[in-house]
Amino acid sequence: MQDSVQLSSLASTADAQRSPQLASGTAGRRARTAPRRRVRGFTLIEIMVVVAIIAILGATVVPLIMNRPEDARVVRANNDIASFSSALELYKLDNFNYPSTEQGLQALVEEPSGDPEPANWNQGGYIKQLQKDPWGRDYLYIADGGSFEILSLGRDGAEGGESYDADISNLGAN
Repeated sequence: MQDSVQLSSLASTADAQRSPQLASGTAGRRARTAPRRRVRGFTLIEIMVVVAIIAILGATVVPLIMNRPEDARVVRANNDIASFSSALELYKLDNFNYPSTEQGLQALVEEPSGDPEPANWNQGGYIKQLQKDPWGRDYLYIADGGSFEILSLGRDGAEGGESYDADISNLGAN
């Protein structure tokens, strides 16, 4: 029996000399770490190529995007005019005629006075508030008997014009 104890003691001592982890009892608990790989960064030339590509893209795309705000203003003016036109149609349904040029678009927000008298004006109004055109000017309203025109003078604020300076109307191009 003593011989077997000595043999097991010698075996554990030999194992401890071969692997210090076995001696401390941490072999099963300590996870092996992956071998470290060398992390390689970008070279100066690679970074310069990427910057050059971004500059080329910027030089070609930016001019295309720069005209978009003016396009958006024209679309907004058309949408505002369509909204005013719809409100004027509702006004006519209630009051049997359009507001006069003197009463103007303000008749859509507050009850107008003067001729023609509104027969059945909607107490809540027909729109919440009058907006200015996208260039900061009032929309023009001209009533002519049974028809009307709502007009924005475009970017330049003058009658006529071309491109973004052209008048925008519910009747189409002027």
